Amino acid sequence: MLATGMKSRLSFAALAVFLFTAGSLMPVCAQESPQPQNGETVAKPKKKPSTDDSTAPADQPAIPSEYKKPTVPSADNPTYRSTATTVSVDVSVMDDHNHFIPTLTKDKFRVLEDGVPQEIVNFGQGEAPMTICMVIEFSGRFQRYWSQGWRETLMASYGFLQTLKPDDAVAVAEYDLRTTILSDFSTDKRNAEQAMAQLRIPGFSESNVFDALTDMADRMSGIEGRKAILLIGTGLDTFSKLTFDKARKSLQESGVPIYTISTLQIARMMADARGGGGAEMDFLQADNEMRTFSKETGGLSFFPRFTGEYPDIFRQIEASLREQYALTYHPTNVAKDGKFRRIKVELINPDNNMPLRIENEKHKPIKYVILAKAGYKAPREVE
Repeated sequence: MLATGMKSRLSFAALAVFLFTAGSLMPVCAQESPQPQNGETVAKPKKKPSTDDSTAPADQPAIPSEYKKPTVPSADNPTYRSTATTVSVDVSVMDDHNHFIPTLTKDKFRVLEDGVPQEIVNFGQGEAPMTICMVIEFSGRFQRYWSQGWRETLMASYGFLQTLKPDDAVAVAEYDLRTTILSDFSTDKRNAEQAMAQLRIPGFSESNVFDALTDMADRMSGIEGRKAILLIGTGLDTFSKLTFDKARKSLQESGVPIYTISTLQIARMMADARGGGGAEMDFLQADNEMRTFSKETGGLSFFPRFTGEYPDIFRQIEASLREQYALTYHPTNVAKDGKFRRIKVELINPDNNMPLRIENEKHKPIKYVILAKAGYKAPREVE
């Protein structure tokens, strides 16, 4: 335990030295916002809007169709599956310390679709590689060069990247007024490091988090396996085209878990103590919105006050994503109507169908949380 703590402290100390060195060597005159890499897609192109939108940026690069039907699967590309009769649900069961609870058996799970019990046809549990898109807030309002928000953002971004295993695929996107894909999914972490090296001078002061999250989640909706979006930022939305309610619905339908790490928590507390916390209500609203996104998509939300909390947060995210129960069922409702089907996963005692009681080694009850997606959108007849 002591060795692990020392290792974490040394790792973050090295990371702090790296950030200081990178900032010192960065020429101030090169004030350019991060630039997208050509041809990067984050799994699939964004769907075209059904109506003309004169406010949409006209300089978005065309996205190649390299993910349609690859003849030879690449090790760097996520795999896909299309099915109308099978629903897969990845479930994490976490205790009150956000530790994964193992050894649960199939008969202790119950899946409801729109309130109707479903028969679990396949069940498994174990580790698997993760596919994660890091969505990083990088605006002139909160991430000005060498500001507290800038340092916190980079500490969280580089720190999380260090925790990924060789088989994990990661992509990097940043957002301000627009969402920019800096690197696509790859198991080569150097691509992500090169992408995050661009996070020096923000381009705009806006923070359109609703647009950024829904865009990336829509692109990732066809990816199978352990996938998630990690949002690093304040959570404040200033100018998104989508409202909170529309973004919430879109994220529920995408089936991509949202994990959030909020920044500037301690700065907010200090400003409030000095009587300058007039914007605190906006931040509190943003915190609640991020909690809602995480809860309804099967993710977790974190609000650290100090960067020293990051290692434990990364561990909890990894435990939630990497260790999961995989449930599969054939829905009793086979109508291809394109409607949203709500999913609820419960733990039950198979002897009496009552809620399952889990005890620790001292035979005291453990409070647990079940993380799973809120539902899925049924296919239409034409799909």
